[in-house]
Amino acid sequence: MSLIHFKNVSKIYNTVVGPLTVLDNVSFEIGAGEFVSLVGKSGAGKSTLLRSLIAELAPSKGKVFFDEKDVHKMKHRDLCLLRRRIGMIFQDFKLLPDKTAFENVAFAMEVAGYSDKKIREDVPEVIKLVGLSDKMANFPVQLSAGEKQRIAIARALIQRPDIIVADEPTGNLDPINSWDIIKLLVKINELGTAVILATHVKEIINTIDKRVISLDKGRIIRDEERGKYLI
Repeated sequence: MSLIHFKNVSKIYNTVVGPLTVLDNVSFEIGAGEFVSLVGKSGAGKSTLLRSLIAELAPSKGKVFFDEKDVHKMKHRDLCLLRRRIGMIFQDFKLLPDKTAFENVAFAMEVAGYSDKKIREDVPEVIKLVGLSDKMANFPVQLSAGEKQRIAIARALIQRPDIIVADEPTGNLDPINSWDIIKLLVKINELGTAVILATHVKEIINTIDKRVISLDKGRIIRDEERGKYLI
């Protein structure tokens, strides 16, 4: 059974110069525990596809299923619960500047209604997993770019999601920190969490040797197990 299923999904915008197709009849499935790299040049449709998954964007045609449920037909409450099952990681970290590393991770649990006791127990464990136990009291301004992304990963992990979706997570990092983040995502996947990694960095894709879905001008042009970046 698939965890995620895109079925004939298209996204078309009406512009002053005519229709602009960002996704064109996209279909694929991702199973529980898979690691999938979503690749393509800037403008290929990667971010649009990911935003469709969490129902930030509605497709013009087709359907998006998560755990066999159409995400675009969910009631608000069910959609909130769905988003807790999808841990999002972004290029620009999206940390709250006035909160410490601990508080940034804890905030996701507070919003979900967890008890203070549960937060005190779980947050240090997840921050330990990303290797930053000694940085829990630091504010984002006191963290390096790589450390900020690790805290962002901890925040994405804190509710034990079924899948981590990483949208260009190394875009603001130097090569060394980039590889550290990729290794961490692979480790998370090996512990049982599915991962979608959206990137246009060829060297990363060709090294991790996982499934690759290649997008070009909104269409899937290649879907290969143990694929390479061939665009």
